[in-house]
Amino acid sequence: KKQEKDSQIIFIGTPRGLENDLVPRAGYELKTVEAYGLSKQISITNLKKMYSTLQATKKVRKIIKEFKPDIIVGAGGYICGPAVWAAQKEKIPVVLHESNAFPGVAIKMLSKKASAILVGFEDAKKRIKNAENVVVVGNPSKVKEISFTNSQKEKILKEIGLTDIEKPIVLVFGGSQGAQKINESFINIISKKVNEKYQIIWATGPNQYEIIKTKLQNLNINIDNIPNVKILPYIYNMEEVMNCVDLVVSRSGAMTITEISIVGKPSIFIPFPYATENHQEYNAKVLEKVGAAKIILDADLDFNILNSTINEIISDKEKMCRMSENAHAVEIKNVEDKIYVELRRIMEMEKH
Repeated sequence: KKQEKDSQIIFIGTPRGLENDLVPRAGYELKTVEAYGLSKQISITNLKKMYSTLQATKKVRKIIKEFKPDIIVGAGGYICGPAVWAAQKEKIPVVLHESNAFPGVAIKMLSKKASAILVGFEDAKKRIKNAENVVVVGNPSKVKEISFTNSQKEKILKEIGLTDIEKPIVLVFGGSQGAQKINESFINIISKKVNEKYQIIWATGPNQYEIIKTKLQNLNINIDNIPNVKILPYIYNMEEVMNCVDLVVSRSGAMTITEISIVGKPSIFIPFPYATENHQEYNAKVLEKVGAAKIILDADLDFNILNSTINEIISDKEKMCRMSENAHAVEIKNVEDKIYVELRRIMEMEKH
């Protein structure tokens, strides 16, 4: 839209996804179609889901006929298959984008049908076999690196509830689901008061906040009044906060890896063990192999291991600087421009 103001863009998603909130909020039209991941198990429910997914191709095709797009971009997800199959029938070029270091089933399965496959990490390129036109473009992100003055940093941290800008700050987030082991470890770190050398900003995710509040209450700890610790359901100014902290502890989704490489922060990753094809561990290795991150597997995680790993990093300023520089080395710049150039290239190619 920035490059070509007259462009028209619509999104196609499922009625269950985050897109139902995010797309209209961004000012775009969203069309929803029922589609599901295909399961190997045979059951009435799965057969119904399979039928819905097959029907989705017809519905998407109808949307395509009405909208008449010049190009379709697929980013994985359940709707991707039906959209690509429908596009093929209507002879519309398709570009796929894979944000993870280990490509998902949908992208691998549909790669032969795409005019180009754009990937978020160099590591993904070698994992898409026999596919031509794989281009490393990075993952689009709104997060930018910001150099705050001490007074700006102090103001941001004060609004969160921390007053000491000298003591290292560890940012923790695990998402609204699937971060139970991280939560348990930090409850132990806080209750045993072993974080005397560092402060904690912990975004629990809205679904976990009340659970953690109750668990701390049972340990006679008031969630709103813990020295050197601020626990929040959600951080709305994540870009600012990420730029203020010294170390990040989190799961390792593609966007988290991308954002950490942009702001250049040392990190400790606990990959979500149930992610499809274990892709979070592959994402984490993108930063681990360049010396920017440590990985602790979910099965190995306890508060002692986590606390000692945090202390090992924050007690060595030179190491933190090196890890920060190494994280920056993974960053891919001008992502949106690179994606735009590829979309334009495919559209021009189709015309000739």
